[in-house]
Amino acid sequence: MGKGDKRTKRGKIFSKSYGKFRARKPKNKITTQNPPTATASSDN
Repeated sequence: MGKGDKRTKRGKIFSKSYGKFRARKPKNKITTQNPPTATASSDN
């Protein structure tokens, strides 16, 4: 259980591989939130 164990996070880092224990972060985090819009006030 260490650098030689490919089933651990440390082993994945050592062998330069990815998997369940060392998931990659997404490169582009696209958010689909609504942009702030100008609201018209009704002061008539």
